[in-house]
Amino acid sequence: MVGPSRPAQRRVEHGLRILAIAPTSFFADYGCHVRILEQIRLLQRCGHQVHLCTYRSGGDVPGLTIRRTWPLLWRRGLEIGSSLHRIPYDLLLGPLALRQALHLRPHLIHAYLYEGALLALPTSRLLGIPILFDFQGSLTSEMVDHYFLKPGSWAHCSLRWLERVINRWPTVITVSSHHAAGFLQSDSRITPSSIDVVYDGVDGTRFCPGLLSSGERKALLEGLGIPCDRRMVVYLGLLAEYQGISPLLEAAARLRTQQPDVHFLIMGFPRVDEYRRLTHRLGIADAVTLPGRIPYDQAPRYLALGEVAVAPKLSATEGSGKLPNYMAMALPTVAFDTPVSREYLGPAGCYAPPGDVQALAEQIEALLANEEEARARGLQLRERVLQLYSWEVVQGQLEAAYAQALAEERRQKVVPSA
Repeated sequence: MVGPSRPAQRRVEHGLRILAIAPTSFFADYGCHVRILEQIRLLQRCGHQVHLCTYRSGGDVPGLTIRRTWPLLWRRGLEIGSSLHRIPYDLLLGPLALRQALHLRPHLIHAYLYEGALLALPTSRLLGIPILFDFQGSLTSEMVDHYFLKPGSWAHCSLRWLERVINRWPTVITVSSHHAAGFLQSDSRITPSSIDVVYDGVDGTRFCPGLLSSGERKALLEGLGIPCDRRMVVYLGLLAEYQGISPLLEAAARLRTQQPDVHFLIMGFPRVDEYRRLTHRLGIADAVTLPGRIPYDQAPRYLALGEVAVAPKLSATEGSGKLPNYMAMALPTVAFDTPVSREYLGPAGCYAPPGDVQALAEQIEALLANEEEARARGLQLRERVLQLYSWEVVQGQLEAAYAQALAEERRQKVVPSA
């Protein structure tokens, strides 16, 4: 099933006041933050007023109204993934959100991630404001993926219970795929009417093929220390095991023996030094470049270096915001065969069984060997993304979700009084 879960033509009135709660180090140039950023920009273009409450760490974005917590004296860096340091940040973020709500008197709270939904509850109950919860994957699954929880442990079971309870609080839950919607329905028995699909989108005018002239391409490659005659495979996202970075590097090692002119540009953070050490152990340090964090506004230029893109994500519940960017660049894409990858890429994607290093290498090699087929697949992916995942389409889905949340809140207020 493809498309929004609710009619996209449904709109909300202009001029809403929206309190967004993002328990993360916003902004930090990766998928979760890009979704938050672009959704807020969409809402602003629709005439809505958005105030974002988030952690102290993170970069400011021009044009956004951001309210930050007090800093943690012992913690300066970004909070990425599961961390005990997020607990004191959340203890500061909850009162900040309440103070901002008392000042703003918002029509709706847009809560990102599970901690955001949890922190939104007191304010929602106190002021009678509906909550829209942006679900970006199972909380406990993410903790297991980050080796923060041991499956089946007491802490894991307790947090799974809390996760299911939180799922029932919001007025509406938005998800980035129909697979995630099905997960919530089966796992927490959420009614389909409470879930709206709001896809990860892309600006097809910024992310598009043909961005670089030959001179610009040469200069960019030289700046990265990559010979200009290499055939480029690109990845852009977080560097973590659940993102499939180790299997990707192992696939690169196998492919290198078959095609010595292939080079892997693996962009993102954190753990850059750790994966560089792995390239040395695998003997492919000269065939892999890990430049670290790439600014979001520079992402199209770096992706334009690639002939093939890879998305070896292993997580079963999270979305994959990198896929629309690859697709808009007309990059033929190889992914591990997960429901979310299938939903976004469709029949034009190339798939390997999750975790299968040999199959991943073979799929990349097949695209490099058949340039005509690779080009055709890339163009099909671009056509698909412009039709289904442009920000214009996402705007309709997001406004439909807002309209549903506000209508449900009004209905709940009328029923008790009646």
